[in-house]
Amino acid sequence: MLDLDFVRGQFPAFAEPSLEGWAFFENAGGSYTCKPVIDRLFRFYHERKVQPYGPYPAAQAGGAEMDEARSRLAGLMGVATDEVSFGPSTSQNTYVLAQAFRQFLSPGDAIVVTNQDHEANTGAWRRLAEDGIEVREWRIDPVTGHLDPDALAQLLKDEKVRLVCFPHCSNVVGEINPVAEITAAAHAAGAFTCVDGVSYAPHGFPDVDALGCDIYLFSAYKTYGPHQGIMVIRHELGDALPNQAHFFNGDVLYKRFTPAGPDHAQVAACAGMVDYVEALAAHQGVTPGEVAGLMHAHEVQLMQPLLDFLGARNSVRLIGPREAVRRAPTVAVALQGPAAPVAEALAAHKVMAGGGDFYAVRPLEALGISPAQGVLRLSFVHYTSEAEVAQLIEALDRVL
Repeated sequence: MLDLDFVRGQFPAFAEPSLEGWAFFENAGGSYTCKPVIDRLFRFYHERKVQPYGPYPAAQAGGAEMDEARSRLAGLMGVATDEVSFGPSTSQNTYVLAQAFRQFLSPGDAIVVTNQDHEANTGAWRRLAEDGIEVREWRIDPVTGHLDPDALAQLLKDEKVRLVCFPHCSNVVGEINPVAEITAAAHAAGAFTCVDGVSYAPHGFPDVDALGCDIYLFSAYKTYGPHQGIMVIRHELGDALPNQAHFFNGDVLYKRFTPAGPDHAQVAACAGMVDYVEALAAHQGVTPGEVAGLMHAHEVQLMQPLLDFLGARNSVRLIGPREAVRRAPTVAVALQGPAAPVAEALAAHKVMAGGGDFYAVRPLEALGISPAQGVLRLSFVHYTSEAEVAQLIEALDRVL
């Protein structure tokens, strides 16, 4: 069982007087930051804010900490150190990758995208149609939001498909997609895979090697870290794609898809995310790889009462699975009117939540929901308490 007192002790937000009594349910927009990340960021700006890798101690310490972040994240995810790249955001990282594929693919080649994705992992890829690339849409069930792996087979029926882009889980549907199964099907058809893990990674850093995908993207600021986009690009694909950085960086995989210089301090601070995972693992007596299971079990326990409450109300439409074990705790509901005013009403009860389209315009339209009206999104992570979920349910009972 997760030691919640220990967990919450690692996040300064829970000791912040101005946040006392507030229940945070917009974690899918950005999580609280753990203390090791804050400490590393503070140290870098105070002691190491110089050009890294220079021939003097401050520069060497700064460069070493940047290297440490990359190597330790790689170890946590089961990939090679140079397969981990940093960028300003996942949206920006995806855009750069799409430009590489624009040069890599030829007219007549095809890619598969979904209408379950956040716009970051679909918009940039769809623009490849401007260069003669065929874009095939893998569509969700318009009632449940489910992305059926069997439907992918029809899109892979010929040898044209070179890339399949899909989410580990959607930021409004919440259902966890079988990445390894989908990737195996894509590989069997001769296609690479690009997985948007932004909505999944906060609930347990994935073993990317076990998933088998070629690209895995997520955001550090949603996984208890600084505002960075992190991308894993496996060697087979990364070495084959055209270099998008300065020509003299083309031989270094982790630099190939970072056109601009990295944010030194934020890259270095990302090592603090691994500090936190390892500290939690040591406290719980498990391996770092087993922390994800502890997180998920805690989230499932808290999520089911919320899903049951929402599922029993005729005035709302619960998006995604009603069984907590099948999803991440990113819970969206369509209301009878605009969602934003309801989020505002929840704030009067000291509940922080969001209402809007959350850059998921395509999924909402596919589900028959007006993006202008949006959905109320209630998202939490492993540091959320049972008392906070009870506070949320009580507040929802008052405002819905």
